[in-house]
Amino acid sequence: MLDNKSKDHPEDRVAGLDKETEQSLYQKRQKIYPREVHGLFAALRTMGVISLLGLYYILPWLQWDGRQAVLFDLPERKFYILNMVFWPQDFFYLALLLIVAALGLFFVTALAGRVWCGYACPQTVWTEAFLWIERKIEGSRPQQMKLDKQPNNFRKIRIKATKHFVWIVFSLFTGLTFVGYFSPIRELAVNFLTFNNGPWESFWIYFYALATYGNAGWLREQVCLYMCPYARFQSAMFDQNTMIISFDPMRGLPKGPRKKTADKVEAGLGDCIDCTICVQVCPTGIDIRDGLQYQCIGCAACIDACDDVMDKMGYDRGLIRYTTENALKGKHVTIMQPRMVVYALILIGITVGAFYSISTRTPIGVDVIRDRNSLYRETNDGLIENVYIIKVLNMDKQDHRYTLSAEGIPDLILKKDSDEILVKSGEVIELPVRVQVDADNLAQRSNEITFILKAIGHDELVDIEKARFLGPKFK
Repeated sequence: MLDNKSKDHPEDRVAGLDKETEQSLYQKRQKIYPREVHGLFAALRTMGVISLLGLYYILPWLQWDGRQAVLFDLPERKFYILNMVFWPQDFFYLALLLIVAALGLFFVTALAGRVWCGYACPQTVWTEAFLWIERKIEGSRPQQMKLDKQPNNFRKIRIKATKHFVWIVFSLFTGLTFVGYFSPIRELAVNFLTFNNGPWESFWIYFYALATYGNAGWLREQVCLYMCPYARFQSAMFDQNTMIISFDPMRGLPKGPRKKTADKVEAGLGDCIDCTICVQVCPTGIDIRDGLQYQCIGCAACIDACDDVMDKMGYDRGLIRYTTENALKGKHVTIMQPRMVVYALILIGITVGAFYSISTRTPIGVDVIRDRNSLYRETNDGLIENVYIIKVLNMDKQDHRYTLSAEGIPDLILKKDSDEILVKSGEVIELPVRVQVDADNLAQRSNEITFILKAIGHDELVDIEKARFLGPKFK
């Protein structure tokens, strides 16, 4: 007899779906064992990992003019990048850099999808390094799965301990390198090995090492799936002309296993042999055959894996490939859309402007602050006098002597304590000066004057700052 409440009752189906949803939210994470893959995109990804990690680990060890080539010296407020020195006053360039990075990400995402995630994201890069270490110690995907299923024994503990030891050493070296961008790394390394680092240096070394070990060794794909905000808002930059990694359902379905010699047309099957290799190589564990998913990081491992299977079966490559939604539907693909042109023009304009500004910047600065305690005063000689505080900043790598002059009003007199101003590298000095003018030479109550700061012996080091000179009401 049938139960009073049929299994097909709508309320039962809703309750069942709610229960499945609850279980999926709270179920224990299933470890993903990405299968090693070879091919064009795997080679490109490997080249990217080696290049980026090599740049990260080698750069702080390079020397330039007897100092570290790249060093962000926070205590001294000096930021060395090769032959350039930046100061806190150059924060404007950091803002430009962030704008360029954001626009570059928007442009690349709108054009080619999540290639940043698949090839250059720090989470992806360090995870690839940790996976490589894991494969070298624990073996291939089947060997890793077999090892994890074994009960604890001496061999398993030895292999696991070796892997984690190498991971921890690599993480500590990563943390040391990170702090080495802010503290001279040669001295830092010696102090680290002899346990003589200061508390803050030690804290950041171990903190960054722990973050690397946790994110790349344990969390892995969970950072991309649950923690990374980029996966959530990327859809706002996608359209049907954006390059994505996609399975071709028109060609691949119906899917099903078959022998290499079988006639797929007679069997009524598509090119997909349902081998699930594309799922096994995916670092986030998704099935690309289910369509575009936010979990896909665009690493193209499934493309290499599927192409290899197609070669073995004697089918054409490209069942899984980089394509667009319009291309899959047989529609015309328009790459350079208006928004792409706007992104490109803005990105080029800001980048060129930033590089031009940096290349032509003057490593000296002058700031004029007018004394606001009095508008003006009259001297014993009958001249109108304004008082200013001149701030002189030397942003060059060497000390300089400067001369200060003023112009803008006929017969202007500049009174200062010394004809030459000595400012050491990175130093800011305040210099009180007085400007005196004959009242008959004032054209109006508020007059524009110009202060000119020049470095002695360096004609190219000049900075000009405008100010206002106030006098009695013009008659």
